Amino acid sequence: MKVINSIMLAAGLSLACAGPVFAAQDKDQHKAEKQKIEADYKAAKDKCKDMKGNAKDICMAEAKGQEKLAKAELALKEKDTPKNRYDVAAAKADMDYNVAKEKCDDMKGKEKNQCEKDAKAARDSAKKQAKSERESSEGKKSNKKA
Repeated sequence: MKVINSIMLAAGLSLACAGPVFAAQDKDQHKAEKQKIEADYKAAKDKCKDMKGNAKDICMAEAKGQEKLAKAELALKEKDTPKNRYDVAAAKADMDYNVAKEKCDDMKGKEKNQCEKDAKAARDSAKKQAKSERESSEGKKSNKKA
């Protein structure tokens, strides 16, 4: 019986000590991924430097959007919650909107106004869809608790 208790105690201690090691690896991995996001953003910005006019604005909107999207995806990867899934969808919708809005700047008059309206409608629709998905996911969790 003492042998079994000793084995169980040793197994329990080894598992307890392994937890912080895994947490440290996760922290290091998170930090590395965050640095990669920042490096990718810097590289994308540098690519935009040589551009002129609206092409540069579009390039910068894409770079900023990709950075925000990557950060939201990293948060989702760490913790899959309805809010983080919404944040990813919202970041993508905002990125698409900002890029489309910059592309609309190449147009004039009614064409430009319609382009901006279409871009805004697409963003609002995507965010509305993401919000309803988040609320339905949160509603399911609430019902389970009740």
